[in-house]
Amino acid sequence: MEEKFGDKVKTTYVENVPESAADAERVFRDLASQGNKLIFGTTFGYMESMLKVAKEFPDVKFEHATGFKTAENLGQYDVRTYEGAYLAGVVAGKMSKTGKMGVVASVPIPEVIRNIDSFTLGARSSNPKATVKVVWVNKWFDPGKEREAATTLIGQGVDMLMQNTDSAAVVQTAQEKGVYAFGWDSNMSKFGEKAHLAASEIQWGVYYNKVVEDVLNNRWKSDTTWWGLKEGMIDLKDFNTVVPDDVKALVEERKKGIVDGSAPIWKGPIKDNTGKEQVAKEQTATTTSCMA
Repeated sequence: MEEKFGDKVKTTYVENVPESAADAERVFRDLASQGNKLIFGTTFGYMESMLKVAKEFPDVKFEHATGFKTAENLGQYDVRTYEGAYLAGVVAGKMSKTGKMGVVASVPIPEVIRNIDSFTLGARSSNPKATVKVVWVNKWFDPGKEREAATTLIGQGVDMLMQNTDSAAVVQTAQEKGVYAFGWDSNMSKFGEKAHLAASEIQWGVYYNKVVEDVLNNRWKSDTTWWGLKEGMIDLKDFNTVVPDDVKALVEERKKGIVDGSAPIWKGPIKDNTGKEQVAKEQTATTTSCMA
């Protein structure tokens, strides 16, 4: 943002803000009081706090990541992380020796469930017999619990791990146990060079720069934005050298199909975990149903 807009912007940030109302509200209120005119809140649990503070500062524009509530001066944005999860699944299905894959899952909200489902669909698209086990840690960041969950999954025969948690513990555990894993949100290869097959990487700056440009040009308005591969906000990158060229070519092919709409991820028949059909054959789930 600073590189793109130079002295037109001045940025500041506060790290490790708890999701509790008292802490989050205090930080958002402080930022607004200090004269910041555009404030981003970057985790799901900030939603109610941002709504409250936004009402107190109607001349400040707020943007909340991954939530579902908006106000006149509060927009909502998210990344189609499920697209990266799907592509990781494609690689996992091709490279797994056991056909057993595992997900270390954070919090059971639609976003995370969607990523698990998408990873499973990707794995089964390249290996129809693939199975996916899930262990919930019920936190976004808890290295100890993440390590324990990964160890449990490996003990059940899993040789491919995906995570929807924020620490590097899963990749580190995979390295120690001799299985493969995927980085989440960023390249995690430095935590387990041999284990790290690729990373589903988010580029938040694509959206931040768009919003700043809108503010500078007086065209910002509260909206709900959900961008992905097409807009350059998510990608599967930084492949391990052990990933064969034909697998990487398959990933590129799937990316193209997702972006141009010729090969949508959520195309039926798709059944839920009870065997009930949720998307009929030749039907494609809508954005609304995918977000639910």
